[in-house]
Amino acid sequence: MSPCFSDTSSVTGAGVESSPVITADEISDSLTDEDVPWVVLVWNDPINLMSYVVFVLQKLFGYSSEKATQLMLDVHEKGRAVVANGTREKAESDVFRLHEYGLWATMQKDS
Repeated sequence: MSPCFSDTSSVTGAGVESSPVITADEISDSLTDEDVPWVVLVWNDPINLMSYVVFVLQKLFGYSSEKATQLMLDVHEKGRAVVANGTREKAESDVFRLHEYGLWATMQKDS
């Protein structure tokens, strides 16, 4: 006799409970800050030269000259630009590093 199916109630489902249904609200309630992406914003300021902002973005994030220039132009023309994203800890680290270079940077949950 096979040990896997010796009891017919296991095969027919007798006495087996169904798994609970999880609602979307329960899933969103269970999300932590770790599960939600964060973005790092660099803001326009009257102090730093545009060439310096390009330099910092290339140095810290490894962006090409073209990408860093486009982000700098967004900062200059729109007042801010998203320069990085990731976990909360990564965003905190990126903001700290940008502050070390004298740039005005913040972070927020991605929407």
